[in-house]
Amino acid sequence: MRLQTQTSRAAVAVLAGAAMLLAACGSDDTTTTPTASDTTTAAETPTESESSEPPAGTGDGTLTVGALLPATGDLAFLGPPEFAGVDLAVSDINAAGGVLGQDVVQVKGDSGDGTPNIAPRETTVLLDQEADVIVGAASSSVSLSVIDKITGAGVVQISPANTSTAFDTYDDKGLYFRTAPSDVLQGAVMANLVREDGFSNIAIMARQDSYGEALADQVEQRFTDAGGSVIAKELYDATASNFGAEVQSIAAKQPEAIVLIAFDETTKIIPEMISNGIGPKDVQIYFVDGNTADYSDEFDNGTLAGVRATYPGAELTDDFRQRLLGADKKLTEFTYGPESYDATILAALAATAAEDDSGEAIASKLQEVSVGGTKCTAYEECLTMLESGEDIDYDGVSGPIDFNETGSPSAATIGIFEYAADNTFSNVEFITGQI
Repeated sequence: MRLQTQTSRAAVAVLAGAAMLLAACGSDDTTTTPTASDTTTAAETPTESESSEPPAGTGDGTLTVGALLPATGDLAFLGPPEFAGVDLAVSDINAAGGVLGQDVVQVKGDSGDGTPNIAPRETTVLLDQEADVIVGAASSSVSLSVIDKITGAGVVQISPANTSTAFDTYDDKGLYFRTAPSDVLQGAVMANLVREDGFSNIAIMARQDSYGEALADQVEQRFTDAGGSVIAKELYDATASNFGAEVQSIAAKQPEAIVLIAFDETTKIIPEMISNGIGPKDVQIYFVDGNTADYSDEFDNGTLAGVRATYPGAELTDDFRQRLLGADKKLTEFTYGPESYDATILAALAATAAEDDSGEAIASKLQEVSVGGTKCTAYEECLTMLESGEDIDYDGVSGPIDFNETGSPSAATIGIFEYAADNTFSNVEFITGQI
């Protein structure tokens, strides 16, 4: 398979340029362990920032961070790095003096994957524990199931992994943010990748939910804009026991390549593809952020060799990888750990800037601390600058972030990866673009 190089990126400027439609805007580790489990998948964006002047002193003086992340369900593989990101951020914040002179408190809940939908119950648990900000969920569909409950309580929601375009226009009272970019960018990068790999007709197989459908639509639009043809597009029920009918329908169309937009059900779909003659050894397969995972224990060696993938996020440095491992030594996945860390740091900086730990006050300052001021990259450094009256621009471990008016990053990085014979993936390159 032809690997991409930096010089092959000429086309991405055109394709990603067409996609960049969203205007830019912009001590002790005190942890309360919940009775609920840890699982979630992301939800997205606020439509409009509220007044830059925060409400006067409506918080209780202690910033409480609720982590609503996937401990169970199809996205449970994302839970450990996301929880570790929040844990590490809370530790760093408290080591630097906390927020408004008090240690940050953390409470945890399991977002699950929506089947069954345990997130509303878990959200109630977090709200009952007086969470001012909820980091999560990971799944866009799960976030959509709880966003009204969270924002209706005056609590700010920051997802580290929601990518659905549904959040770009959602009426969230200015209280929804995300540190992962909208799938406008991932769709453009995926479409360009497939075209650069030399394919002109493809099939798309995607989950029938807010995440899968939105990303499938973006890939289809960008691929056809670039002169390609989508000859089959199959949406499936992720709770189905098998996916034979959808796979057979795609096989009958004989696509040159297939984009599979899935979660853990990938472990069922790939064998179906192999048995129908459209597995990775027969047809070029592409994964996205929802199913880019370590499958070394799931498939025989060589099963996924050559599969290519995209997911949001800047390059993970060795230093930050080691720091995440310090928070959870069992980590084998790191996806969205940096975004979870940045979400928590940004909430603390916004509360400091507002001099108020309430959700509304935090939301009123999130854009301000993420864009336009003097750049800083660590909580203690940024805190010192804020306390001296300086306007800051926090650039995180996941990238520049720069919240726009809808609460989404206005600049982001997408990584391109490729699977080896051991069914693990490694990076080919990173692409940064404005959204």
